[in-house]
Amino acid sequence: MAKMTKEEVIEVAHLARLAITDEEAEHFADQLEAITNAMELLNELDTENVEPTTHVLQMVNVLREDKSTPGLDRELVLKNVKEHEGGQVKVPTILE
Repeated sequence: MAKMTKEEVIEVAHLARLAITDEEAEHFADQLEAITNAMELLNELDTENVEPTTHVLQMVNVLREDKSTPGLDRELVLKNVKEHEGGQVKVPTILE
């Protein structure tokens, strides 16, 4: 079983620019050991006949079908704009 030492935790925290105390480093080292032990338990499983998957849930495309629909009536839209000219909306100049 792999064990990450308190000194290794402090070094990783230093590289990540995290300030941790010695007590926190010891606590995190214990937690990391528990995590690596749990991962090693997974290695004991027989997965020889298990088909690889990319996701545990059946994925369904939730987007609507991409088809054109008629837009709003131009005259109706132009009633709600501040200024328009030649059937187009006038906007303030953005770039000089």
